[in-house]
Amino acid sequence: MNRIDMKKLGFTDRFAAESTLYNGLYVGRVFSQSKDLYKVMCENGEMMAEVSGKFRFEAKTLSDFPAVGDFVMLDRDVSADGNAIIHHVLSRKSVFIRKAAGTSNDEQVVASNIDTVFICMSLNNDFNLRRLERYLSIAWDSGAVPVIVLTKSDLSDDVEQKLHEVDTVAVGADVLVTTAMHEDGYFQIMRYIKDGQTIAFIGSSGVGKSTLINRLIGEDKLDTKGLRNDDKGKHTTTRRELILLKNGGIVIDTPGMRELGLESANLSKTFADIDELAFMCKFHDCKHASEPGCAVQKAICDGTLSVERLLSYQKLKKEAKYEGLNFKQIETTKLNEMFSGVGGMKNARRFAKGKSRER
Repeated sequence: MNRIDMKKLGFTDRFAAESTLYNGLYVGRVFSQSKDLYKVMCENGEMMAEVSGKFRFEAKTLSDFPAVGDFVMLDRDVSADGNAIIHHVLSRKSVFIRKAAGTSNDEQVVASNIDTVFICMSLNNDFNLRRLERYLSIAWDSGAVPVIVLTKSDLSDDVEQKLHEVDTVAVGADVLVTTAMHEDGYFQIMRYIKDGQTIAFIGSSGVGKSTLINRLIGEDKLDTKGLRNDDKGKHTTTRRELILLKNGGIVIDTPGMRELGLESANLSKTFADIDELAFMCKFHDCKHASEPGCAVQKAICDGTLSVERLLSYQKLKKEAKYEGLNFKQIETTKLNEMFSGVGGMKNARRFAKGKSRER
């Protein structure tokens, strides 16, 4: 049997270095999940796996459990004698998280270790700049690199105008215009798909994600449905799974991404233009309302910033529980949340210094 090159599955040197910490275990990548069972791909092919009893006992939250895209450490790398046992999940380089259904506080990993996320928005009924800002905030925060994909250009009469509008909010993100109706309508995204790279498609249902993925796969593997008359679309993908592409790269279709809440957001990248203006305000705690010397309000009066964009920024800050904080305070809050297990960022620094002295 031919062995699988794990590098083609996205297994980088960073993951390889971490995996050496677990002697006697084997590396695999989670390709799909069905309840408590995982389909895992290893050097010797695919197998079914489940977490160990110790793993289940020590897991504090749902997000600690394996998710599609994770690299995990297993007790075997061949499919024999029942299910393989997952003992560890390697540190994620990027992660998409949402609130778990039916719970108030628990979080669930939707997908992990994604390199590029294509944010799909159709140029007809689905076009919505405020929704795009939301997706960009989530994508930048995940650790993946967002690329905006405007679909169904064949159904729009004002592509240039809408492209101009998107450029006003797509700070730092590439913007592509595609149509899946023509054979060459998706070629632009091909340059982002390379060996060992994992890409995800997010966006409202019915905007053409599954159609684009089918083009990349080379067959109609995923069901497709267009937008309904009420513009809500119908979910066509029922589960998350990694799909290996024939010409290299890995793609993941992600049902449920539409319902991602703004539990955490990278507003400093998504709204970098407002951030730059805020530094020029007369007061460092300016709320950008009626304060004298407000550079943000001046930009609105000059027509270089829209009122809608400022309102969107303020709304997302409130939703992400960053209301009343400036950009620097938001980043500090995120770092403290990240190191909450050791008592916040200050204690994390003390802990790191202590470790350094021990060496």
